[in-house]
Amino acid sequence: MNSHNTLEKMRAMRLRTMAELYGQSLSSNTYQHLSVDEVMDTLIDAEWEDRQQRRIAGLIKRAGFRQQAAATDIDYHPNRRLDKTMMGRLLSLNFVKKAENLIITGPTGTGKSWLGQAIGHQACLMQLKTRYFVTARFFDEAKLAKLDGSWPKLLKSLYKTALLILDDFGLHPMDAADRQLLMDLIEARHQATSTILCSQIPVSGWHKLIGEGTIADAILDRVVYSSHRLELKGESLRKKQRLTQ
Repeated sequence: MNSHNTLEKMRAMRLRTMAELYGQSLSSNTYQHLSVDEVMDTLIDAEWEDRQQRRIAGLIKRAGFRQQAAATDIDYHPNRRLDKTMMGRLLSLNFVKKAENLIITGPTGTGKSWLGQAIGHQACLMQLKTRYFVTARFFDEAKLAKLDGSWPKLLKSLYKTALLILDDFGLHPMDAADRQLLMDLIEARHQATSTILCSQIPVSGWHKLIGEGTIADAILDRVVYSSHRLELKGESLRKKQRLTQ
């Protein structure tokens, strides 16, 4: 067997990890005590694991998270009233599989954004396509897409995104263009994919902040009634961090 040709074929087929391990084994006889089947299992498992990790890294990068947040770092301090059982259910991502939504509300600084991104990070680990936007920036990007004709492409991309996170929802007043873009987005994703909305405005105030009763009714009907609710309590985590520094 021509080992050099085998290595080149592996590289040509983009079996990067397999080629690297196989090349190492040729120079160090790493696998000499293994059968052919065992060597193949080892090489294929290593290639598979590397590809999985690269895919996850790509999903995390494309998600566009603003913070590095992970489920293992969630703070369950009693003052936050964050139920571990409920969080366990949310982190299982069953609500995403069922195309349900999640609304996270609470005062500023209580960790809404961080928690939403931690759930988004978990979705990436489970290899679900995820996107994160600060809501105001989403509207800016969507308006530009409307102007240059790429809005249908963006909307199609978001339709194929299993989990969409809209952060700081309702922080700025919505104009007529914002309302229509939000309606288009919610309508496209309704009962097909999941959205997390993070807001310091209670849900009871959303109708007013969206404005224009008919569109507000349509948006809330598609979002609120198919949503899990998570209301955070306690003092600002940023304030606590300052005090302990």
